[in-house]
Amino acid sequence: MTATRTARERARAELTQEIKDEARRQLAEVGAHGLSLRAVARELGMVSSALYRYFPSRDRLLTELIIDAYDAVGEAAEKADPGNGDPRVRWREVWHATRAWAKAHPHEYALIYGSPIPGYEAPRDTVVPAARVAQALVKVLLEADPHQPAVTAPMSAELRTQAEELAVALGATTPPEIVTRLIGAWTQLFGAISFELFGQYVGSVDPTDAYFEHLTGQMADFVGL
Repeated sequence: MTATRTARERARAELTQEIKDEARRQLAEVGAHGLSLRAVARELGMVSSALYRYFPSRDRLLTELIIDAYDAVGEAAEKADPGNGDPRVRWREVWHATRAWAKAHPHEYALIYGSPIPGYEAPRDTVVPAARVAQALVKVLLEADPHQPAVTAPMSAELRTQAEELAVALGATTPPEIVTRLIGAWTQLFGAISFELFGQYVGSVDPTDAYFEHLTGQMADFVGL
């Protein structure tokens, strides 16, 4: 019985993966808004009712694809960090690995950082995977003992409280000024990648390699590395 259950579980896992792979292929053709369980089932030679036993709704399938994408880019960022040595080098490796993943998987990147999907609201179980790249940057920053920025714009009481609460959540004693700069750098990272992938740099800094390298260094300076 144990062997039978194991074989059944293995077969289910394999078919689940096939469903997600086909859904990713369709993302490239119709986008997230056009993803259909019926179309996925048809391409796999399944009846819709059979597919619903794996994913009860389109939104559940989208959620799985979103979690997979966040985990994939997060893993790429984490693996790129050598874990020791010059913190600026570590910072650069995380930035470039994140960009490389996005360029290699543009449709999955668009799924998590592109336009909102009409009618879809991401559940809480996407939050932890979504934070993995940010956590990789935080790890570099916390282990580097960043210096306090010499000049900092005034912070409102509300923002200071938010930054202090975030520092506690990270288990760090990082000053609020550094925390807000880290948020800014994180925003710059994905903003630059999105501009590149979605064609916003055409006619300015295109190709974007030199600018991205420069921005990586600027943001390392910005956060105090």
